[in-house]
Amino acid sequence: MNRIVSALVAAFILSLSGTAVQAADTTLRISLQLPLKSHLGQNLELFKEEVEKASNGEIAVEIYDSAQLYKDKEVPAAVGSGAIEMGVASLTRYVGDIPAVDIFYMPFLFNTEEKVRAAVAPDSPVRAPLDEAIKGTGSTVLWWQAYGGAILLSQEAPISTPADLEGKKVRVFGKTLGDFVTAAGGAPTLISGSEQYLAYQRGTVDVGMTGVSGVKSRKLWEVMDVITQTNHADIEFIVVVNTEFWESLPAQHREWIQAAAMTAENDVRDRVAEIESEATAAAEENGMSVYAPTDEEIAAWKAVAQPVYDSYLENAGDLGKQIMDAAQSL
Repeated sequence: MNRIVSALVAAFILSLSGTAVQAADTTLRISLQLPLKSHLGQNLELFKEEVEKASNGEIAVEIYDSAQLYKDKEVPAAVGSGAIEMGVASLTRYVGDIPAVDIFYMPFLFNTEEKVRAAVAPDSPVRAPLDEAIKGTGSTVLWWQAYGGAILLSQEAPISTPADLEGKKVRVFGKTLGDFVTAAGGAPTLISGSEQYLAYQRGTVDVGMTGVSGVKSRKLWEVMDVITQTNHADIEFIVVVNTEFWESLPAQHREWIQAAAMTAENDVRDRVAEIESEATAAAEENGMSVYAPTDEEIAAWKAVAQPVYDSYLENAGDLGKQIMDAAQSL
């Protein structure tokens, strides 16, 4: 019943939006799970500005933030089915159809900015096959949104080594990250980004996992005390458009949208380090402590990670092996 009511509410909101922009030839409605003030939300605002300016009002962009229409995990199906034109989802939300997408959650594989940039370039042998595979779900990737490195959140003390994770319930946002937690002795719990604040507040989990920018946009300092900068995975979001809708657009509209998408992708990629630095400073200003593991402690994390690589190669098939080889050759 709750799902039916939610679907009806979403449909009603979307029907209202359709009357608000009658002057536009094309309307792009985008679902986002994060608040508009988050850096992904601001990135969508940049895209909206670029598209509407270039098209002189022929294309209107509407952003539905804070999961008011769809949760992160619902976006791939909503966009793929055409229920909404566009959406933002964590790349790992496609792992059910394309296990290879979790290459970015291989522990410490993309451990420098140079490697990340090389891997996420549109024509790279890591990203390009993933974009192509996602087309099989009914969606076309328009651009990737950098979210930064994965960190751990805790109360009172940092999670400096795998020993500190043993027996603890840990919020994760992907299967492979769950495998990493299991390998380290913890108990993974899959919780969407929009629900993690309550999970920490209620004690559903003992340890959090997210990007540091999410600490700022969701004010997680109200429910957690310590950030441990493990940076054990690279978090990527993607902006997708329904393929049938996309291919039905006039060529000029697609050209304007693609140009705006590239501007948005380059902007967020170039600023992600600054965004993470500002978010870390905000967390400290609001009472959190920040811990950077030593080289020895990072080595201990890496030592428990091999089963995660083995599981990935076993489950991700030929595409996974192809992408892993490409990633390791960067």
